[in-house]
Amino acid sequence: MTTTILALDLGITTGWALLGRDGLISGGSESFRPQRFEGGGMRFLRFKRWLADIKRCADGIDWVVFEEVRKHAGVDAAHAYGGFLATLTSWCEHHGIPYQGVPVGTIKRHATGRGNANKAEMIAAAKARGITPVDDNHADALALLNWAMAQGGEA
Repeated sequence: MTTTILALDLGITTGWALLGRDGLISGGSESFRPQRFEGGGMRFLRFKRWLADIKRCADGIDWVVFEEVRKHAGVDAAHAYGGFLATLTSWCEHHGIPYQGVPVGTIKRHATGRGNANKAEMIAAAKARGITPVDDNHADALALLNWAMAQGGEA
């Protein structure tokens, strides 16, 4: 049986990739844009509910890895990332799921050989591995999942 790994590129549009117990990879991107008439915290509650759905559908998660961002171009993006990170880490703690942040440069270097690869290069790297990502967020999550698998898939 394979270790179930969830890889996340956290953000308003969150990229995700999941290595299931059957060894198959699924993924995509999920939007957590604020909806009309929604309070500021609702996106994080929707994110938490989405995590629970992924866990249920995967029959459990053994390890969560996420893209660890150290600087953002804008204040709104930084605030959103912080909220998603806090929600994710507290959810993992609650469920006893090990989690690990992986620096952006490490992921890009693993996928492309360059620590500062652009979006197009990350998409091309995913395609070279046989998966066509739905967008750059999904491509980043796929690269992160590939990195985690290369680590032996162990927390």
